[in-house]
Amino acid sequence: MHFKGRSHNSSIPEINLTPMLNVMMGILAFFVMITMMLSEEQGVEVQLPAAQSTPLEAEVPPPVLIVQLTPEGQWMVEGETTEKSLLLSQLRLFLQRDQTSIVVLQASDELPYEQVLQALADLKTVGGDRISLAID
Repeated sequence: MHFKGRSHNSSIPEINLTPMLNVMMGILAFFVMITMMLSEEQGVEVQLPAAQSTPLEAEVPPPVLIVQLTPEGQWMVEGETTEKSLLLSQLRLFLQRDQTSIVVLQASDELPYEQVLQALADLKTVGGDRISLAID
């Protein structure tokens, strides 16, 4: 069968994409501009501290007493070996002299962890939250 009106030699029509791309770019530019105009800069209100009358360099650091625990389990204060009961009484006096003073426990790496925790607990019975463990 042969249909009239249709030719067998018909070619595929060409589609010109340039006008469509021009329209799409115009729409994209429009949305970008509208988005930029509608968005406002948003920030967080931060309360800054007031300026101090004394510079930070002039602040005096709190007194620090370093207590060492040797690998043999001996207590040392300022390079001298001491007994635990004598150490605890020295700590009480040191901490009572200045309310900002701090005690730092430097335990040997060779000690078992349980022994370090027990020593820290013993010191905290005297000094509470003013006792720290040095990590090196």
